[in-house]
Amino acid sequence: MNVGALRIEMHLADAFSLKDKRKILSMIKDRVKNKFNASIAEVDEMDKWQKAVIGVSVVSNDKKHLYSYMDKIVDFLESYNRVRIIDYTLEVL
Repeated sequence: MNVGALRIEMHLADAFSLKDKRKILSMIKDRVKNKFNASIAEVDEMDKWQKAVIGVSVVSNDKKHLYSYMDKIVDFLESYNRVRIIDYTLEVL
């Protein structure tokens, strides 16, 4: 069993309050859950309205598949026009 943990730091240009941030992150989390069946949550920078850090985790029996799957999640988030990915790290356990 392999577990992938992805930490993504994002800039939310359309967020002008914490309420806006929560709305954008809620849409992102719902779309990632529905499209990729991955666990996702906000993990840091919760009090800053234009910055978000989310964590995504996926379990797989094949490391190659896991890396490919996590790359697809990052590509999906990069194509989402309301956010800009600043940095991300992937750890496979």
